[in-house]
Amino acid sequence: MATPDFVLSLRERIGNDLLWLPGVTAVVLREGPDGARQALLVRRTDTGAWTPVTGIIDPGEQPAVAGAREVLEEADVVAEPQALVRVHALEPMTYDNGDRSQYLDLTFRFRYVSGDPYPADGENTEAKWFDLDALPDMSEDMRLRVSAAVEGSDVATFSW
Repeated sequence: MATPDFVLSLRERIGNDLLWLPGVTAVVLREGPDGARQALLVRRTDTGAWTPVTGIIDPGEQPAVAGAREVLEEADVVAEPQALVRVHALEPMTYDNGDRSQYLDLTFRFRYVSGDPYPADGENTEAKWFDLDALPDMSEDMRLRVSAAVEGSDVATFSW
């Protein structure tokens, strides 16, 4: 995955130490051609996993704007934020190069506006719509993010 320049700059100063980062997950929903509700998912280049669009929020960037930017960059789809549906601190992770990071994930439900999904920026090998009753295998955490968006509440869930 492409590492933002501000993270690379921080890494020059802190090395592999734990870095706390704000992240965004954009669960884009639409009504499919047959009337079934669908979610936009991408297959990550690094792990091969299917996920909603995710990304790091740039310094000073509004989280909902970051989600819309990531959807456009990664899948060439225009989407509009509707609600913040989940706030969750992920467990710390260590990357292959030894860098340690922990993310505060803000999951938003987005409404599809336009575009035909494809892997637009090289971070994914596929981008496509899935009927909600036919989602591919995903991690439990990613399923929870999609579920939070699909439930339709405009009140975010919080982990305790």
